[in-house]
Amino acid sequence: MMSSKSRVWIEGAIAAAFAMALSFVPLKFGPGFSISIGMIPVIVYSFRRGAKAGLYSGLIWGLLHFLLGKAYILTVSQALIEYLLAYTFVGFTGLYATKVQEGIKENSKKVSYYLLIGTVVGTLARYLCHFSAGVIFWGKYALWGLSPVMYSLVINGTSAILTGIATYIVVLLLFKKSPKLFLAE
Repeated sequence: MMSSKSRVWIEGAIAAAFAMALSFVPLKFGPGFSISIGMIPVIVYSFRRGAKAGLYSGLIWGLLHFLLGKAYILTVSQALIEYLLAYTFVGFTGLYATKVQEGIKENSKKVSYYLLIGTVVGTLARYLCHFSAGVIFWGKYALWGLSPVMYSLVINGTSAILTGIATYIVVLLLFKKSPKLFLAE
């Protein structure tokens, strides 16, 4: 029989693999704008298992980008920021896991609010890494005569907002359909 600790880590690896599979769904438009629906399984897992487990799952998701050839690498430091840190930081969503789970058990109306806040935290943490890398490493490729800061803000900010909205909508629909999905049992 598998220990409960092993089950948590295997579940995290499965969430990361599912996130990676969803990363292959082409939701890119324009010069660098994209919606990352791969965040959905890692965010749900983070709400279910907490920040430590969520950070682990996000790290696995980031590593899978290297293994499956989905990483665009300019330098080692850029790769570390945009793949290891950024994807790992999605797990900070799990900081709201206890609030979500308590709200579900108490049938509280605040669960939707905590799902929103947690999704924003995970999305913002990830995209702060992408924004920084955009300024430092990708700025020389800025279009439209924009400064590296403005270009990264426009490209990464738009992607963050669209990804956050799409992720929250799906997470909310999953919660409405199956609240037990967010409970670690």
